[in-house]
Amino acid sequence: MTRRVVLFLLAAFLLIGTAGQAQAAGYRYWSYWDRDGGAWVYATQGPSLVRPSDGDVQGFRFAVSEDSGDAARPRGTADFASICAKTPAEDGSKRVALVLDFGTASDAPSGETPPAPRTACAQVSPDATTADALAAVAGPLRYDTNALLCAVAGYPKSGCGEQVSQKQDPRTTAAPEKDESADEGGPSVGLVAGIAVIAALAAAGAWQARRRRNATR
Repeated sequence: MTRRVVLFLLAAFLLIGTAGQAQAAGYRYWSYWDRDGGAWVYATQGPSLVRPSDGDVQGFRFAVSEDSGDAARPRGTADFASICAKTPAEDGSKRVALVLDFGTASDAPSGETPPAPRTACAQVSPDATTADALAAVAGPLRYDTNALLCAVAGYPKSGCGEQVSQKQDPRTTAAPEKDESADEGGPSVGLVAGIAVIAALAAAGAWQARRRRNATR
């Protein structure tokens, strides 16, 4: 195998090794969820626009995520009956159950420790938004100039949706929470393509070596 082929093989290995790292960038932020039966559904509107009904369960999770498809769901299985068991219904108000997941230590900004996950039952006016319910039980809240939720119960103290490297700040709990059914059945497309490239280069090197030997006979 010629030196040129060896260099090509080394380059291919490096490309495969760094392909995943090039995509390992995410954003640290509070994601907002709605409980639909026993499943969490990523909210399509912000909490200041949604007006939940009495008996609804809303969730918030602080984590590092690439996008909504990658976002970590709130942990825990508490339902409305258990969260609002000690908050009796009252005329002229509604009850909204909230699940607050402050994330893991690996999600946290440098120098901060996430509070323990908790639940709360907000009793608010019938026209209140989810943001109103959250403010009633988990203040202080912090928003940026674009109305992005930056902090719940004062956490984190600073930052808002900043981009981070997941290689340096890995999430240790995200994998079990994601739906991995799409990944079942074999290796990733990138890995298969990389292996194919290496195999093709190796075959080319072997062909060149045979051709050189035949030419010298």
